[in-house]
Amino acid sequence: MQEIVDRLAGSDRGAEIARTLLLPYLNHAATMYESGYATADDIDASMRFGCGYPIGPLALIDAIGAKTVATGLDAMYAESGDDLHQPTSILTAMAGDDSTFAEVAGASAAAAPDLKHDIRVVGVVGTGTMASGIVEVFAKSGYDVVYVGRGEDKVAGVLTAITRSLDKAIARGKLDEDGKSNVLDRLTGSTEREALAGADIVVEAIAEDLDIKLELFGDLDRICKPGAILATTTSSLSINDCAAATKRPADVIGMHFFNPAPVMKLVEVVSGDETSADVSETVRALCLATGKHPVSCTDRAGFIVNALLFPYLNDAIKLHEADGDSLESIDEAMKATQLPLGPFQLLDVVGNDVSLAIENSLVETFGHAGWAPAPLLESLVADGKLGRKTGAGFHTY
Repeated sequence: MQEIVDRLAGSDRGAEIARTLLLPYLNHAATMYESGYATADDIDASMRFGCGYPIGPLALIDAIGAKTVATGLDAMYAESGDDLHQPTSILTAMAGDDSTFAEVAGASAAAAPDLKHDIRVVGVVGTGTMASGIVEVFAKSGYDVVYVGRGEDKVAGVLTAITRSLDKAIARGKLDEDGKSNVLDRLTGSTEREALAGADIVVEAIAEDLDIKLELFGDLDRICKPGAILATTTSSLSINDCAAATKRPADVIGMHFFNPAPVMKLVEVVSGDETSADVSETVRALCLATGKHPVSCTDRAGFIVNALLFPYLNDAIKLHEADGDSLESIDEAMKATQLPLGPFQLLDVVGNDVSLAIENSLVETFGHAGWAPAPLLESLVADGKLGRKTGAGFHTY
């Protein structure tokens, strides 16, 4: 952590780039906490477990000092006039009394969540990478899993993917053949949604298309037994909209896994307006039972991780456009602060089309002109340069 603090305090161009990109991100995280959207622990855990950051944003403010952060933001605001650079009131107050988020937020005293619903059988809808990973997570944790795909080939593909993953675990000495057999014995694949009738919770991981999801939730409402929890792993669509397609909105919740699901620890547990407290607590307890780290938030564009991550990525593009710093120099400057990837490397991994869609949703929700997608991002998407998946994006592969 001290390496990060020292790097940000440097006087070279790399340190200047890092401050230019990190200070608004820290301000945004402080604003998120101040608004009551998420706890300090959950905000920090989201960026650590969801993005692989070495330290959460609020803990980083504490390490740097709120006064240093506020002073840096004041200088940016004086130059840009962008309200996103004006220190949020909690930062200004903390700078004045030299307090920390650790002191302001206090020690977390929340009790461990309980399974308020009996969860024995998990249903998963979808056969892509995310769906296959979610099936594997639950089966490895001892749950019987029924997964549904659109065709026999898709269903078989899930079994193939999980078998390959388990074989890799055996090769690394993390699993034996009996363990593999136990996991595979818990799996039941089907091409019929009716196979989900006995599931205690169903997690959908199908295409990020609202109309397709609404049709699915209406069908799950018909098929699933009373009391079954209906969860979506959407990263950008509305939980409330999915709930409105059912007659059981209290049982609908977001369960946003991160890719690859068997590896990434974070799950954003997103409550809709009518999600019951028992359903939310059960899903958080279920996450813990599968070795995941749940964080809680409500139905708002970007949830926690994307709302903090993508404005930072967009700022990196705008910095490149405005000041002419090379993509490589910006990537290296941010990796020097111990981030796992530079912003342009990460944009190409995520997909520039996905990034553009998320930026547009954030602007639509929050109205911050400073979050408007960078012209270069729009241009790359228009040209079909979407990142690693197309062989070219900000970098060429």
